[in-house]
Amino acid sequence: MGWLFDPAHWSGTTGIPVRLLEHLLYTFVTLLIAAAIAIPLGAFVGHTGRGGFVVVGLSNALRALPTTAVLILVVLWAGLGDFPVYVALVLLAIPPIMAGTYAGIRAVDPVTVDAARGVGMRESGVLLRVEIPNALPLIYGGFRGAALQVVATATIAAYTGAGGLGRLVFDGLALQEFGQMLAGAVLVALLAVLVDLGFAGLQRLTVSPGLRPVGTGGKR
Repeated sequence: MGWLFDPAHWSGTTGIPVRLLEHLLYTFVTLLIAAAIAIPLGAFVGHTGRGGFVVVGLSNALRALPTTAVLILVVLWAGLGDFPVYVALVLLAIPPIMAGTYAGIRAVDPVTVDAARGVGMRESGVLLRVEIPNALPLIYGGFRGAALQVVATATIAAYTGAGGLGRLVFDGLALQEFGQMLAGAVLVALLAVLVDLGFAGLQRLTVSPGLRPVGTGGKR
């Protein structure tokens, strides 16, 4: 706690605020890239009902990939920097987002979907105006799971010489500054909680009250 609250560690180009912003940048850029890949794929497969085994197989395969090993392979191919970090983190974030999107679309009541088609909606309208809004709780669930994993794992950016809160952990280990290591771990844990609370608030604002589970403030 003495290291964490030392004013000297909250200023300069290597201070805690700078490392925190770097960590947030890794997190949100990773989530944007992963969502751009996973949500359309999961929505398409969930809507058409074709290729479900591909989503399940791909999700399981990506989950099985060791993130550190992927990072090392990309570093050997592309060199040090942010690019290997984003590749490793995006591969980590895709499975929960894609699985959540697919499961959410498939869980929409078929009667609701048939009613939308019955009033003349095109398939794109059914997907965008009926299925995705009804699937938002599960989509957010996958997104929040991915966010927690990315926040925790983004510490490996320091392994390639990049920034983020992982610098506190890796530098503390190299210098045997265990107070610095503990401060880095505490900050990562707190950031993960705050990011999850932020997405929970966003979910509450964007999901229809009728879709919220009983006991979360919304009436069914």
